[in-house]
Amino acid sequence: METPGLVVHGQAAPFSTALRSLVNNPQYSDVCFVVGQERKEVFAHQCLLACRCNFFQRLLGSESGPEVPRPVVLSTVPAEAFLAVLEFLYTNSVKLHHHSVLEVLTAAVEYGLEELRELCLEFVEKVLDVELVCEALQVAVTFGLGPLQERCIAFIEAHSQEALQTRGFLELSAAALLPLMRSDKLCVDEAELVRAARSWARVGAAVLERPVAEVAAPVVPELRLALLAPAELSALEEQNRREPLIPVEQIVEAWKCHALRRGDAAQGAPCRRRRGTLPREHHRFLDLLFK
Repeated sequence: METPGLVVHGQAAPFSTALRSLVNNPQYSDVCFVVGQERKEVFAHQCLLACRCNFFQRLLGSESGPEVPRPVVLSTVPAEAFLAVLEFLYTNSVKLHHHSVLEVLTAAVEYGLEELRELCLEFVEKVLDVELVCEALQVAVTFGLGPLQERCIAFIEAHSQEALQTRGFLELSAAALLPLMRSDKLCVDEAELVRAARSWARVGAAVLERPVAEVAAPVVPELRLALLAPAELSALEEQNRREPLIPVEQIVEAWKCHALRRGDAAQGAPCRRRRGTLPREHHRFLDLLFK
């Protein structure tokens, strides 16, 4: 009886290096992609992409086999991120960067590359900082990446003032901003949070060409106006007349807490102090203590 064969392995590094040399190499390539807003040409090999990724198998399956196939346009993925995806597909490894990892993560999710997605998530966890965290939160909310969302919220809770000043914060969707606004653990005072919400709504209004109050409507109910001192609440009310942001009824409910000196006096006007709430004289009348 013939002895069963034995699989033996050569060195992985030279093999990986050889395949990496084929990434975006027009020699022997049989498919060309036009990628990103910059419309960069990227060359690849159909058989390798198809056997490694179902997305490309479906995408390229209808392509016939002319020598120079018509370019496949992928306008939504940046060229740098697409090249990182190809590097992973060719070599099963990838070099990730702080400035582009979220774009690679997005592509990995959209292309169904679970292993690459996990590598990106691990990398984001290691390099997460104030500049990256809000953008990472938006990606997490968009694609339902629960653990990443929780990690980002915890980071923002610990670095609230810095995170609220980033461009990423201003570009959050309402769905991504809501869990932050509901958090008791934000290390920021309510007056500063009101200003941040107004700045966020202004940016959204400019982008969406909608009124500021309409853009802010999903998130402003989470502002805890009763935590503001009477003078602050009066100033906010005056600013709100000039630039509507908060429903008048919500401000009225906050005044009711002051008038009755009870934190539970107003419906829909939460009075729980956040971790960063600065003490004010009237807070001793609020029944609902920080948790």
